[in-house]
Amino acid sequence: MAETISKSQFKPRALEYFRAIEATGKPLVITDNGVPVLEIRPWRPRTDQLEALRGSVLRFTPPEP
Repeated sequence: MAETISKSQFKPRALEYFRAIEATGKPLVITDNGVPVLEIRPWRPRTDQLEALRGSVLRFTPPEP
């Protein structure tokens, strides 16, 4: 579960939170008046979705007309 903090708590300690997110990999949700407005998470490169599925289909039977 992501940690949640307010904008006012985040602002003076932003670099500290960035370092913690990098170290733990856990996202951080920032709220404004108790409403979530931002989520900060580590960047992960996207994988090619088709490449990730390659080899996962063992057999395909087309539907009958």
